[in-house]
Amino acid sequence: MTYHLKREIPIETGWDLVIAGGGPGGAAAAICAARLGAKVLLVEAMGCLGGMGTSGLVCAFDPMADGEKPLVGGFVRELVETLYERGFLQADADPAFWRRYYHCWTGFRAEGLKMVYDELAADAGVEVRFFTKVIDADASPESGLVSGIITHNVEGYRYIKSKAFIDATGDAVLSVLSGAEYREALRDTDHIMPSTLTALFSGVDWKYGWFDSQSEECVKLIEEEYEKGNFEQLDRFLVGMAPHGEATGYLNGGHLYGLRSTNIRSLSDGMVKGRRIVRQCMEFLKKYAPGCKNIELVATAALMGVRESRRIVGEYELVFDDFINRRQFHDQIGVFNKHVDIHPYDCSKEEHERFWEEKKKTAVLGVGECFGIPYGILVPKGFKNLWVAGRCNSSDVMAHGSIRVMPACGMMGQAAGTAAVQSINTGEPACGLNTETLVQTLRENKAYLPQKTTGKNMTKKT
Repeated sequence: MTYHLKREIPIETGWDLVIAGGGPGGAAAAICAARLGAKVLLVEAMGCLGGMGTSGLVCAFDPMADGEKPLVGGFVRELVETLYERGFLQADADPAFWRRYYHCWTGFRAEGLKMVYDELAADAGVEVRFFTKVIDADASPESGLVSGIITHNVEGYRYIKSKAFIDATGDAVLSVLSGAEYREALRDTDHIMPSTLTALFSGVDWKYGWFDSQSEECVKLIEEEYEKGNFEQLDRFLVGMAPHGEATGYLNGGHLYGLRSTNIRSLSDGMVKGRRIVRQCMEFLKKYAPGCKNIELVATAALMGVRESRRIVGEYELVFDDFINRRQFHDQIGVFNKHVDIHPYDCSKEEHERFWEEKKKTAVLGVGECFGIPYGILVPKGFKNLWVAGRCNSSDVMAHGSIRVMPACGMMGQAAGTAAVQSINTGEPACGLNTETLVQTLRENKAYLPQKTTGKNMTKKT
């Protein structure tokens, strides 16, 4: 049975750009587009900007340098350095963390990141609507145009017209509603990377340093605790505690295998199970990790840490071959060198052993090396006024395992916002944008783009 809902929905007009999702990609897109003169509306389902860095409590930026020089510039570097100036980074962080060190994570305080995003968005003139979701789209995939979106919040429904749109929802919600092609784990494959519900703890004594939760000794302890009934699943790959503040840490530990963030039953059950697993991990760390004897649980995240769900089919698909060959693109909008971060697909011993064997083979780019992120992965195939930024980009699972993290998502956001403004000003479609102009504008706004040649046409698969 189908219920046909009829409503008179107020129409809002006057926007140049509407962005769905205020995580690292969406926030960067909104702020950068507004700075270029666009009238921007940013809608976000939670009550703050920052996505996984704030609502998700994943309180560290992944590697931003190659061991010699910074790879991440532009808005993301500005954000990190603002946090540093305000005292919102981990106590021992200095500029070398993000400007030079190789495979170095930079911890930050989630509340500080919320404040900085608020201030930067307000200064740029972005209108932000929290607790607001996109629930439908008025779009024609045949023409490649999105005319408007329907949002819902405490005030009810709104139909919002705009010249351009960016999907930064992580799950490609706007793109799918608009009829864009996409790939989805467990629909197109028989497995999916697990999610993790992150948690924040106080009482961490960092003088003891790191607890190697992935050592053979730790795996044996996990197996023993499981046999005693202290873990509800035998998860041998426990990611440990990382610095958040002087006596606080965040635990990105424990896996929710098979969770589908696009299935509400799976997502809801996962939140409940995730909170149980956090407490089980806490008791394990209190028992075995020297610096965690007196930890207390402060909060579990309000947002699930999803590693894989939907990804669009874009004008280009970044693949592992691009990563392993350190490929550079004339239309690249960023460069990166984080390793491919793929997690085990289930709790079995066979999968654990397969995972570690594969991990040994997985390429880690060396000091001074990087690969490019091409513009085409931000454009749903054939669309003229729709872009994506962040986790729903066009990439295969392996390449996605490197670029699904906050610094890369922020670079994608700056590029998508910049491209949207260029399209609005010139009439160029997203799928036919002059990428030479785009690269030039990004460079003018301090993005690090070392390609020696540029071209007007984006790189496409042949």
